[in-house]
Order: sequence, then C-alpha cells, then structure tokens
Amino acid sequence: MKTDDIFRMTEEEVFKELSTSIKGISKEEANKRIEKYGYNEIKEVKKTSMLSRFIANFTHLLAILLWIASILSFIGGMPQLGWAIILVIIVNALFSFWQEFKAEQATESLKKMLPSYVKVIRDGQQEQILARELVPGDLIYLEEGDHVPADARLIEAFEMRTINAALTGESEPVRRTSDVVLDEDVSLLQAPNLVFMGTNVASGSGTAVVYATGMNTQFGKIASLTQTISVEQSPLQKQLTRVAKVIAYLSLVMWVFFFLLGLLMGRSLVDTFMFAIGIITANVPEGLLPTVTLALAMGVQRMAKRHALVKKLSSVETLGGATVICTDKTGTLTQNAMTVREIWTKTSFYNVSGGCYR
Repeated sequence: MKTDDIFRMTEEEVFKELSTSIKGISKEEANKRIEKYGYNEIKEVKKTSMLSRFIANFTHLLAILLWIASILSFIGGMPQLGWAIILVIIVNALFSFWQEFKAEQATESLKKMLPSYVKVIRDGQQEQILARELVPGDLIYLEEGDHVPADARLIEAFEMRTINAALTGESEPVRRTSDVVLDEDVSLLQAPNLVFMGTNVASGSGTAVVYATGMNTQFGKIASLTQTISVEQSPLQKQLTRVAKVIAYLSLVMWVFFFLLGLLMGRSLVDTFMFAIGIITANVPEGLLPTVTLALAMGVQRMAKRHALVKKLSSVETLGGATVICTDKTGTLTQNAMTVREIWTKTSFYNVSGGCYR
C-alpha cells in the first residue's frame, strides 16, 4: 500500500487504497490481514538473558583481575584475603545486577502507554477488540481520553485535539481535522488529518481508518531505531578497563622483577615466589570496584528522586560527562520566541534589553 501520501487522499481514495468501506472490514478479512501484516504490537529484539547479564558482572576485566588476586592469595597462604576478595566480587555483582534489574522492570511499565482495547467498526457494527488485533483497513472510533492504537487517517473529526508528545515532544494539544491536506510543504507527521500510535485524544471525537500497525507505525519506527543502537562502553567503563590493564601489566612486571631479584640475592625459590605473589596481590585495588558501584548507585537514587529513570549504573557517569545538550523544545518550554537577557564572558557580565525574535 502507498500510504506516504494518505493525508492528501480523499475519503473515497482512502477506502479504495485500503480496500475497506464506511462499514469497515469483515471479521474474516481481518483474520486474513493479521496473517499478512501481523499483530499490532511493538516487537522487541531478542534481549540478552538475565543469566548472561548476571554472569557479565563476574567476567569484566576488573572482576577478572580480582579473581586472579583471590587465587594468588590462596596460593600465597592468605586464605582470609582470598575469601574477602571473592566476597567483594559477589556482593558487587549482586548489587549491580539488582539495581539494573529494578530499572528494567520500571521501563517495562512504559508499555502501558499503548491501549489494551479499542472501539472498532466491523461489518457495520461497533465492537470492542484487543488493540493488537487491529489491521490496516479497520475503522476505529476515538474519543476524549483514548490512546490512539495505530496510525490512522481521520474521516470524521468533531472538535478533536490530540497530544503528540510521544512523537514530537510538544505537550500542547494539536487540532485534528478530516479535511484533505493540499499544502505541499506539510509532511506526514505534520498532517492534521492523521493520528498516530502512542498519542492521546485530549478532546473531541472522531472516526479514522487504520493504515499502519505495529512496527510500520511511526511509533514502531522509533522503537526500531532505539533497538538497533549498538551497545558501547561508557567513558567510565573505558577508564576502568584501562586502569585494569595498567594494573595487570604493572603487577606482571613487578612480579618478574622481584622474582628475579630474589633469586639473584640467593633467596629460596619458594620464598621468592611467595613474595612476588604478595606484590601482585597488594597491587590489586580490591576496594575500587565496590567504591565505584556504590558511587554510581547513589547517583541512580538521586536521579530517581527527580523522577529520572536510569537503566544502567554506568549511564549516570555518562550523563554527568555531558557538556552540551542539543534539544528542540520551542513551543513547549517557550512561546515560540527567544530573547537574550544576560551574557557571560570570561571577563565580563552583561545585561541585555530589547524585544525578542520570533
């Protein structure tokens, strides 16, 4: 189906393009279209299993360094230190995993933005069905307070306004109409005769023809983009990896140096080896990992108190490292006008008077 210009089509052309009518489609046709287009739901890429994410807390470079230090502690006759290091690794892994698990559970609740049921017209009769069973060609009835379940073209609108914050970031209700759009400069998202999945009906009511469902909606395309972003290490994780490598190389060099020095000084092989192991163990900062984890956890808690959800502990440091934030919120935080009032320089401070530019 060619739906890119659906907002420029007349009602008759929309019905013809979507093979439907003012009475909607039949239940049999709806079942066929579910097989063709799939269910109206946002699909997720396969996630890493909980077990794999839990094990990852034991296998990153700094944790591996601590595991080696614990093994060497047992070899060097210091079992108390060895058990203490293992306990640090386990407690740190459990704490990190629990923090991220709680954040993920919270993000799952965001899916409730999408409706469970929707009023649809099929075979000329209005009925209520699961939103996931919507298909292109369905006629849906929307009224104040409803969540829009799919991308649809309005064919009737009565004083209808929608809140499109999920797509555009604009919190002010936007007027909707069923009129054909003739302006060539209007894009799909700007078309006043379209409603989109994930938005809300602020007032009024209307009837619309569904033209896109699931991952083919604008909401689905945004979800697809966010899911295909590759996972990269945060600046803090890169720094910790670098520190772990430096410690590992330094410990190895010192071990070889003191081992050879002990042999040259006539010490026994066993004493020299044990002394060198003690040097390696002493070089490993057992308290670094839990200190970093606790510091990040405190940051997560402070963000939570300000109603900001952080899924990964390392993201707190990444956010703190941001020096420039680019955002487009004109119309939400302002009145489509910007005025310079104060200017700071390295040496001076200035007050600015005058009007604004629109």
